[in-house]
Amino acid sequence: MNATPLGPAEAESLARAAHEGQTDKAGRPYAEHLAAVADGVRARGGDAEQITAAWLHDAVEDGVLSEEWLEGAALTERTRAVVRAVTKRAGEDPGAYARRILDTPGALLVKEADLAHNADPARLAALDEPTRRRLTEKYARMRALLGLGAQAAVRRDGDARR
Repeated sequence: MNATPLGPAEAESLARAAHEGQTDKAGRPYAEHLAAVADGVRARGGDAEQITAAWLHDAVEDGVLSEEWLEGAALTERTRAVVRAVTKRAGEDPGAYARRILDTPGALLVKEADLAHNADPARLAALDEPTRRRLTEKYARMRALLGLGAQAAVRRDGDARR
């Protein structure tokens, strides 16, 4: 790749445009989630590649950017790998998804920030009780598969568990 890789600011602009008009389950602009995940990665000591991946972490999964776009995008290989790792695949077993995240350097920190925002009690409070319960259980199961206990240590390097 000859182009200068996208950094966090460019990824933010791209992600905000790509997700324009999209809302989360509570009806909030989806860009709020992306910003929260990027901020969470930054707060956990993530680097520019991980913050860039945080902005793009749902783009392929949500169909707002294609896998072909990701392949040809001006991204570092590590950023591209993190985005791929955290992109859920249709019908994929949660255990396989968790293993891919754990096997991809830098991906665990992005997923940890994603889960933290998804499971934020204030965010969940806006949902109906059955949805809140279902999602709370789903996020807890994924945290367990990833080895992210309630008192998980902050991973400064964002790589898989040591």
